[in-house]
Amino acid sequence: MKILVTNDDSIRSKGLWELVRLSKKYGEVKVLAPAREQSGKSHGINIRSGLKLEKFDLGDVEAYSLDSTPADCVRAARFGFGWDFDIVFSGINRGLNLGEDILYSGTCAAATEAALLGKKGLAFSTVWHTFDTIVSEFDAIMEFILSEGLLEKGDLYNVNVPEETKGIKLTFQGNNHYDTRFDLSPKGFFFQKGKHHREREENVGSDVWAIHNGYISVTPLNFDRTDYGLLRKLNS
Repeated sequence: MKILVTNDDSIRSKGLWELVRLSKKYGEVKVLAPAREQSGKSHGINIRSGLKLEKFDLGDVEAYSLDSTPADCVRAARFGFGWDFDIVFSGINRGLNLGEDILYSGTCAAATEAALLGKKGLAFSTVWHTFDTIVSEFDAIMEFILSEGLLEKGDLYNVNVPEETKGIKLTFQGNNHYDTRFDLSPKGFFFQKGKHHREREENVGSDVWAIHNGYISVTPLNFDRTDYGLLRKLNS
């Protein structure tokens, strides 16, 4: 495969470097990643100014940083450099991207942009404090994806890895149950992400349920946001 590696934690992230190293086994790797952290930027793109590009030393891999978002990195790779990649590997994100996090995640957005361009996209995320498990399980994850023909059956998958795992589950998007707060100060609101009540997830088979129960979660995604069930009702 021709693999484009990007992320939302910036080109200096250890997670990106690990993903580059792991990806070499599966094809020809090139890198275009944000110059600065872009967490929570979702699918934003820059349409008002130029995008500063810098060559970056990642050993034997052609690599550049772009002063913009993960989605823009994928767009610039395709329409700027003209790289005809087959798939985007996005991550490894420091922190899980589960439930509604998918909507906010720059990691997921980069993989989604690949699907929008008619390519394949895999978003990889893990727990905040260690990459050890996803690194040790990466080949097993790829074996599962390739042996099950997931890339022939779909274009876009969100992969999350807990600290300890007992297997891999195909899942659907769950609910994160955040206790979100905005604290008011003299300077305005300051966002404080409150406790993450993952134990409240009782929806068996969801990505949140899988992680809480010690499974690697692989969730097929779709960028088409049409509510087809409602559409059918409205047209009936």
